[in-house]
Amino acid sequence: MSEDTYAAVDAFIEGTLFAAEDEVLAAAQADADAAGLPPIQVTPPQARLLAILCEAIGASRILEFGTLGGYSTIVMARTLPDDGQLITLEYDPAHAEVARRNIERAGLDDHVEIKVGPALDALPGLENTLPFDFVFIDADKVNTPSYFAWAVDHVRPGGMIFADNVVRDGGIVDPEADVHSAAQRTLHEQIAAEPRVTATTIQTVGAKAYDGFTLALVKV
Repeated sequence: MSEDTYAAVDAFIEGTLFAAEDEVLAAAQADADAAGLPPIQVTPPQARLLAILCEAIGASRILEFGTLGGYSTIVMARTLPDDGQLITLEYDPAHAEVARRNIERAGLDDHVEIKVGPALDALPGLENTLPFDFVFIDADKVNTPSYFAWAVDHVRPGGMIFADNVVRDGGIVDPEADVHSAAQRTLHEQIAAEPRVTATTIQTVGAKAYDGFTLALVKV
């Protein structure tokens, strides 16, 4: 199979399951493209998976590592109850500004807080908050293991942690791969030694080529 086939299947899925255009998300994507943000946001089918997971566990507190243009932020925030909150961490101020405009246009600014700067610097300020129900990790890949370790300590029993881009075109099994792939190997070794979670990794193909995600359930 070729990458063209993967992209075509994604297009078919979007054209059937997502037949009604979502003007808010389309505008968010257009603004991100116009601002020159890298095209690394989740695809619509992947975003729908995030929404399904958040709804399935009744998430009212969500933490996101990596805001980019706010596409995934909007999708997850839409699942929140009236008193719910999503905190999203974005390193790049320019990215955060695009996301802020998109979130406001979506009418979700009352539910979403963007914290700008290195995520590891922001985490101490979240130590005394309520536990999170769902954590989405989609930021700088070198720090994925650190983000996951923090999340395990701050997600309620029965909550979930979703780490994206962990397969990296197969780099996860290449000992000579770059530091980003090496971090995903470390993540899996870390999870294997962590008794508080049950986790699996699913390989994916699609418009973003060959990759995969790790989904962990924090045990009750």
